[in-house]
Amino acid sequence: MNAPFGLCDEVLTLAALSDPGEAARIEQFVFANAGSPFHLPRWLKAVEQGTGQTALGLLAERGGAIIGWLPLTEVHSLVFPRALVSSGFGVEGGILASDPRTARRLARAACELAERRACASVELRGGDPLEGWTIQSDSHCGFRAGLAEDDEAQLLAIPRKARAEVRKGLKNDFRISTGNGETDRAAHYACYSESVRNLGTPVFPRSLFGAMLDAFGDDADILTVWDGDRPVASVLSLYHRGDVMPYWGGGVWDARTLRANEVMYYELMCHARRKGCVAFDFGRSKTGSGPFAFKKNWGFEPKPLTYSSWSANPSQARNVDPTSEAYSRKIELWKKLPLGVANMVGPPIARGLA
Repeated sequence: MNAPFGLCDEVLTLAALSDPGEAARIEQFVFANAGSPFHLPRWLKAVEQGTGQTALGLLAERGGAIIGWLPLTEVHSLVFPRALVSSGFGVEGGILASDPRTARRLARAACELAERRACASVELRGGDPLEGWTIQSDSHCGFRAGLAEDDEAQLLAIPRKARAEVRKGLKNDFRISTGNGETDRAAHYACYSESVRNLGTPVFPRSLFGAMLDAFGDDADILTVWDGDRPVASVLSLYHRGDVMPYWGGGVWDARTLRANEVMYYELMCHARRKGCVAFDFGRSKTGSGPFAFKKNWGFEPKPLTYSSWSANPSQARNVDPTSEAYSRKIELWKKLPLGVANMVGPPIARGLA
């Protein structure tokens, strides 16, 4: 490993993520400390493989035992300033530490690392608030609820209005598939790329999704809703500590009228329970947004998420919030792009939106 940050009874170093033994030790620490999938070294390495962004991590040890871990992605872009993000392309992250003192040392080390690597800012998506950092807890909420005991109970657990939409979708002659093979991957990208284009957002590289599926193995899959031979809604999900997390999902233009998205999420709940999951993590949404309302309508209670950021010069910190007024015109223009054009020019831009 690299030279330590500072001298005391704790040793802080850059983690050797290419070392399988080191990665396994970190993964054990993440699971033991209720970390998210975005804390796992395989997440960082998949992001690096799929987008070209650099996987890093700060490790705190005492007596050879890990006592703190901060996963980081060094995000560079032609459009936005360089940043260290925990974790890149994730909705959670931040510092996992055995005590506040270790957390503070890891935070200071992250700031030092950012300056060494000419990064304008450090962004932590989770963890306890840090003194001296900019704290935001009103921008996004997470949504999580337990799964029911069987398929019928799961349907009845959905509030009446949303349940009626699911029932309408279930009357269609849909076929449901799950897997992670090439057919699944192609169907997912077709649905997801059209969905984000319709929202005015550049699509991530297809290589990112492939790298995640390869890295997570049985802990990730794709569920697709088919209308005949045509995929109309598809979602790539992660499975972590008993939770299913539908992470990258979307539908084609007429998925809304077909209620294909509603069927997709209901079928995923049933599929996840059969895999042994006990909870459905619906991910984060911008407070007050359409997806925020959709998840509330499904009976999920919003929980505010805390994000922390640091910059030596706040005026240089990046802003990748798609709801910012600075991007409203660009979003409207992007929605009008032909899908083929959006899929060609989107990934180089989206690599910097981690």
